[in-house]
Amino acid sequence: MKSIWRQILQYLYIRKRDPNAPVNTNIKLMHGMNRISIILFLIAIIILIIKLIRR
Repeated sequence: MKSIWRQILQYLYIRKRDPNAPVNTNIKLMHGMNRISIILFLIAIIILIIKLIRR
């Protein structure tokens, strides 16, 4: 479970990346897409919470 949180923190640039991790274009694109989906998910959760509070 720790590695999932580490990966999320790395996607969001909160934690430094592992310098020994392989780097290539496909991995960079995959991480970029994952970063976008995590951010959109968090925005959607915030919107849902706001809608529930306003009821």
